[in-house]
Amino acid sequence: MRKFAIAGVAALAIAATTAVYAQHSWFHDHMMGHTRMSAEDRAAMADAKIAAVHAGLKLSADQEKLWPPVESAVRDLVKIRIDRAKAREAAEAAANGADLQQPDPVTRLRNRADRMAATATALKKIADAADPLYKTLDDGQKRRLAMLTHWNREGGGWRGRFQRGMMGGDRDGDRGPDSGRL
Repeated sequence: MRKFAIAGVAALAIAATTAVYAQHSWFHDHMMGHTRMSAEDRAAMADAKIAAVHAGLKLSADQEKLWPPVESAVRDLVKIRIDRAKAREAAEAAANGADLQQPDPVTRLRNRADRMAATATALKKIADAADPLYKTLDDGQKRRLAMLTHWNREGGGWRGRFQRGMMGGDRDGDRGPDSGRL
């Protein structure tokens, strides 16, 4: 009897998991998967995320004085990413469905290196600007910073572009025909 109950619970769990996965997959494919953000959407989302981090930190008056350089540095990184997205969209529009000639592997590597260098410079600027502020944060503010900057991208959220800039790590945003993949 006990084995039958365990088997029944296992079958129910598998069925429920499959149903939830199927529902999530349908929602993602039909509601989220075909939506492309415009440059204005990206900028608006960045503004909202920066404002959320700022509000969530509940900075003291002394800490507030250290915020503007951090925000400016983060906005510089956001601008780089938005400009890349615009360039990618413009290239796709110019191709208008035509099969684009892929750059050779060496050109792709150089292009990727250029993008990574620009990202690295922006990340260093964020680190330099954030260091004085981060040193003044209490444990609660550091915990909230981690929570506010670890949103999940797969669920339509944001997986911490701000956080990766402040805490290290980055994805160089390489997509498209010259992504550097050999």
